[in-house]
Amino acid sequence: MDSNDKTAKAESPQLLQVASTSTPSSVAGAIAGMIREKGFCELQSIGAGAVNQSVKAIAIARGYMAPSGIDLVCIPAFVDVRINGEDRTAIKFLIEPRHATKK
Repeated sequence: MDSNDKTAKAESPQLLQVASTSTPSSVAGAIAGMIREKGFCELQSIGAGAVNQSVKAIAIARGYMAPSGIDLVCIPAFVDVRINGEDRTAIKFLIEPRHATKK
């Protein structure tokens, strides 16, 4: 994909799928990029290893964004997905900046 190809960038996935073999720092960079571009990010993980890598990536992404004054929060949820005709349960993580509350 050419970095100047705006069509390809517009078609980038809205949901990042994380595997047990995913590198947390790479996923963290993708999270930070999506937060900066879209204002939120969604991860999906199936299995304990993938969930583990997702949680590590979210923690690393919080560290990437903190110097910019952005405090990320994560909202986990279960979601049912069908893979190769088989129903599976995944964990979906919604990551977004924390909005300051007025006291």
